[in-house]
Amino acid sequence: MTFVTGEHTTYYKPICKSNQLICGYGHIALITGWTVKQTLVKHLSPKEFAVIGNLYSPTRGITPLIRNLLANPHVRFVVILNATQEDKNAGACDCLLDFFRNGFQEGKSDTGRKCWLINSETKGYIDFEIDAKALDILRNSIRWEEVKTISEAVSRVKFFSQNKNVEAWGNPLEFKEVVTISHVLPGSRYGHRIEGQTIAETWIKILHKIRKTGTIRNTEYGEWQELIDIMAIVTDEPSDFYFPEPNYLSIERQNLQNYIEQMLSDLSSQEGVEYTYGKRLRSWFKQDQIEQVIKKLTLDINSSRAVMSLWDVHDHEGNDNPPCLNHIWLRVVENELSLTATFRSNDMFSAWPANAMGLRALQQHILDNINQRASYSLKMGPLITVSQSAHIYSDCWEYADRLIDEQYAKICQKRDFNDPSGSFVITLQNNTIIVEHTTPGTGEIVNCYTGKSARKLYQQIASNCPSLQVEHAMYLGTELQKAEIALSNSQTYLYIQDQPLSILTKAIKPVG
Repeated sequence: MTFVTGEHTTYYKPICKSNQLICGYGHIALITGWTVKQTLVKHLSPKEFAVIGNLYSPTRGITPLIRNLLANPHVRFVVILNATQEDKNAGACDCLLDFFRNGFQEGKSDTGRKCWLINSETKGYIDFEIDAKALDILRNSIRWEEVKTISEAVSRVKFFSQNKNVEAWGNPLEFKEVVTISHVLPGSRYGHRIEGQTIAETWIKILHKIRKTGTIRNTEYGEWQELIDIMAIVTDEPSDFYFPEPNYLSIERQNLQNYIEQMLSDLSSQEGVEYTYGKRLRSWFKQDQIEQVIKKLTLDINSSRAVMSLWDVHDHEGNDNPPCLNHIWLRVVENELSLTATFRSNDMFSAWPANAMGLRALQQHILDNINQRASYSLKMGPLITVSQSAHIYSDCWEYADRLIDEQYAKICQKRDFNDPSGSFVITLQNNTIIVEHTTPGTGEIVNCYTGKSARKLYQQIASNCPSLQVEHAMYLGTELQKAEIALSNSQTYLYIQDQPLSILTKAIKPVG
């Protein structure tokens, strides 16, 4: 089989993630890493390339790339643009280069599934269902080059495209793909509150919530599972950040500082990188918004106007990559500085932990500056993120499920029984169930319910306290039912809260 440029062309036919690729008629694959692919396509004609696409993850992105190359054997050249700080952090392009350089070996993925493990310092997988001989043929049949700039990438593509007669290395190959099946439980689609002490704990709870009740949707970016408006509250993340051992977060500690700099600093523009959050906050609108909110709260600690906006009205006009983070609001309540951030779209598996850590660093930066400039001793309050489209991509489901299986039960066992809605003291007095509602911490009585029916009592409590934690509400139902049983059988049972029903001594009949 011969591929010939000119009138006789072969169109690139991807079998994976076709809606995320720009396809042409050439014999060169241009891998752009984290650089926006539209930045390169405007310098090339469709006859000069076979496909242009991003590569974000070494564990999830290389397999579909390899599957597509095997299905399109007329592609004989691969140009890999490894240019940005994000590429360095992710390591996906480095791992792909190591696939061509060093090959692969049999191994296991983080989920324990058998896979081809790329011989690289960066962990990268290829599906085990792809034949090893086919992978070796591909490695030996493709000429690859690494480039560091957009201009160099364009130049090399144009150079390789001058080859007029390029023979395909074989016939198109396709291999079985294992699909993760989701079993979705019924649940509310809109508005979800999740709270944890650390980012790691909160993240596992988020993954569990989405995987159990999220709606599965096909989108222009592929299949994902989604909930609308997840409000995640992180209460006690340490200043140096908590990384579990071994680390199961989707960010490594050694990459964190680079991400924080992108959040806090007005980094110089780089072609192919449309924006950073720091640039949007520091200079995009000709104002340093971070400095503005510091000054605002320094002068008026009670201000509700400490707002930063990242959405530009021009983002509606032809911007294929507008910012996901759109709005940040800071507020001081009872000497605590909280930060609330709103994301229009949020990749909860791959991006949320880094997003949360970057925002927490921003919160700390603002707090430190306010305390330094004024006679305040503010403390760090909670970090709140509102993720409007909170989703997990289908190629992350297996990894998310493994983390849920390994970590969620452990997190649920860490009970502190501190419900912000307060506590309830249940007693039996004068042939009546008495329920005293007390404040958390001080135990001040704020309400009192009386009656003989557990059902009527819990209905009243539920009506007045709609934010009761689920386990607390179920506990109350259990205790109220015990109290009603004891009340109805007062000659037989004694009710004491948090203890099994006691059988009264006089109710025990003598034997014989």
